[in-house]
Amino acid sequence: MSGAEELAARLAEDQLEVLGGFAVSEAEAGFPPGTRTLLMLGPKEPGFWGHLTSQPEWDGAPDPVDRWSRRVIGRIACDLGAKALFPFGGPPYHPFYQWALRTGRVWDSPVRLLVHAGQGLMASFRAALALKEAVAVPPPGTKPCDACAAPCLTACPAGAISGAGYDVPRCHAFLDQPEGADCLSGGCLVRRACPVSQSYARLPEQSAYHMGQFHR
Repeated sequence: MSGAEELAARLAEDQLEVLGGFAVSEAEAGFPPGTRTLLMLGPKEPGFWGHLTSQPEWDGAPDPVDRWSRRVIGRIACDLGAKALFPFGGPPYHPFYQWALRTGRVWDSPVRLLVHAGQGLMASFRAALALKEAVAVPPPGTKPCDACAAPCLTACPAGAISGAGYDVPRCHAFLDQPEGADCLSGGCLVRRACPVSQSYARLPEQSAYHMGQFHR
């Protein structure tokens, strides 16, 4: 079994997978000293949500997802002699958006949200692993938007997400109305409109949880 296969198997134990990665040169700033490879980790579906909600962090206290990420991915990083970097806990914050684009497997979508080769507009990152070894990373993909009719551009019933970007106050105002119930219970309609998102096995319960956290 190769190093990449061993890592994939280790991550799968906690329903995680490598969503992309890239090589880091010795002269680059913004990474832990000695970093040669950055791997970006996200949920492995199906099964992530059921696994996560069975963990001790799901105890009613705040930030269970972030606390779980710190414990689990922090332990994985220690086992590998790597450094775990998280998209929360700032400021300052690590530039996950720019890192994601650099993988060649994530792109800026027509609605400015990140779109992943396998997760579509449901893309989410739990952490990045900064490794001191040069390791193989998933190969670049083909941007799915290039051959897509872009239903995401017209899917938002409030007109809050469009090619012009994301009007967050307008989104919140819509979610306060009865008409916003579907977005809250099933997830953002724009994200759900993406054909790649529709083939990704993310449970509506997970989307509902994150929408509730966003709109609280």
